[in-house]
Amino acid sequence: MSKPYIVCHMMTVLDGRIDCGMTAKMPGVEEYYSTLAALNAPTSWSGRVTAQLEMAEPGQFRAENPEAVGKECVLKQASAEGYTVVADTKGTLLWPDDTGSRAPLVVVTSEQVSNEYLAYLSRRHISWIVCGKTHIDLARACEILNREFGVERMAIVGGGRINAGFLDAGLLDEVSILLAPGIDGRGGMAAAFDGLPVDREPYRLKLTGVTPYENGAVWLRYAVK
Repeated sequence: MSKPYIVCHMMTVLDGRIDCGMTAKMPGVEEYYSTLAALNAPTSWSGRVTAQLEMAEPGQFRAENPEAVGKECVLKQASAEGYTVVADTKGTLLWPDDTGSRAPLVVVTSEQVSNEYLAYLSRRHISWIVCGKTHIDLARACEILNREFGVERMAIVGGGRINAGFLDAGLLDEVSILLAPGIDGRGGMAAAFDGLPVDREPYRLKLTGVTPYENGAVWLRYAVK
């Protein structure tokens, strides 16, 4: 299978929590973005929850006719050096028109998405990929991004469930963590990798780089074995 080189890049505190409202208060925010740039991965992939909080417009798409597409299909609306990829399994997020975007949006859904939602994206000049019967087929989506969109390096930037999905699917080549000098400690907050079954064995990594900063933040890089 052809796929991009994929690195998961996250900012966490010592207990592994990633709540954006919390990490924004910590030293290391500027370093998070500079280290992301240093990874030379112009395409980024976010999960639905992260996209809803930080990127999409308020509200939820509701189809008058919810008939599902039921097949794999792709529409490429723009060519660019890098893309902003968002996972939205059933097609619910609302977006502005994407014409002329520097990092064009690509929405990835499962075959459960409605024809109406794809038409909605198309009218807003947003590219889309449909793959996977009931859930997004991450491996297939990566193959399409590589083959159809020319994506060679991609950063997975959260949240915890989409990060864990890429890890569990064996798609990650590298994990990059900007570790802030702080602790969250609140119950129920998402971790950098979250939501896998309780019987899953831990994943072993190989440390490849450590960069400390004067503000107490540390950039850790690991190869995924």
